[in-house]
Amino acid sequence: MRPLARARAHRIAVVAFPGIRAFDVSVITEVWGTDRTDRGAPAFELRRVATDTSTPVPMRGGLSLLPDRTLTWLDRADLILIPGLDDHLTPAPAPVLDALRRAHSRGTTLAALCGGAFTLAQAGLLDGRRAITHWNLVDLLRAQHPHVTVVPDALFIEDDNMWTAAGTAAGIDLCLHLVRRAHGAEAAATIARSMVTAPFRTGTQAQFIEHPTPRADREADALADVREHAMRHLHEPLTVADLAAHAGMSPRSFARHFTAATGTTPLRWLLDQRIAAAQKLLERTDLPMPEVARRAGFGSEVTMRQHFAARLATSPRAYRAAFTTASAPAGSSPIAR
Repeated sequence: MRPLARARAHRIAVVAFPGIRAFDVSVITEVWGTDRTDRGAPAFELRRVATDTSTPVPMRGGLSLLPDRTLTWLDRADLILIPGLDDHLTPAPAPVLDALRRAHSRGTTLAALCGGAFTLAQAGLLDGRRAITHWNLVDLLRAQHPHVTVVPDALFIEDDNMWTAAGTAAGIDLCLHLVRRAHGAEAAATIARSMVTAPFRTGTQAQFIEHPTPRADREADALADVREHAMRHLHEPLTVADLAAHAGMSPRSFARHFTAATGTTPLRWLLDQRIAAAQKLLERTDLPMPEVARRAGFGSEVTMRQHFAARLATSPRAYRAAFTTASAPAGSSPIAR
């Protein structure tokens, strides 16, 4: 019997030029530059791409990055990542901007972390399109690039196969989302567990703008406890009133504090958890659709299908076909029965 051919490693390029942020490079390297195939994660080929490979790219703090491929390698990349900038008005080299324009015209996915949106904007690729950056840079991006539609409060967004993310930790969110989009929720969760971070966060960066008035420790603990409680009981028909009662708050007060703490409403958060639970079940089990819907808390297959269409632009059956883990034992499940 002929052995199965090994899938080609997903080709990832990080674009390097003087002024890029070391943190963003580190995030990209941690997500795509570590071999986790022994834990079931996909194989990646991460390359550091610059105008030439002979000169290290300087970064702040005495750090430098040694490129291993020139810009021509972008023709082979499945995904191109643009780190943020220490000085957000740093002009990118003209060959870099030209290479990004060509990559976009070929249909290659481009993703900019934090101030990397300024680089895409310099290339003219965000004109007439929606983009996000760190909340403290929103006005600067609008002033420097008035043809960009700057969205003020997302964690990350996509427009015409170009992704932009808010500041620092939102870059991690975007990177994991791109893994989830290409390889499924379980692959993203495997990488997130290795990084000791959440597979995904909900809400917007509005929750981080300025410094909200500190809430009492009791309220913070209550909200953390109610989220943990909800995760253990996703298969039950939870309501906002149920969660508020568990937190010892009125529904109105609970919804207000929950939204302030997470940037999203309790119902939206609960739906995100249900979708994630259904994704994992679809990837790792062969349970019938009505049972997947029940365990994830949707109540019916029809309801689950409607939410998949609205949030993921696909159906549960199509998702299972794309991301099923072949080695998953029949009927196995990480979700409470």
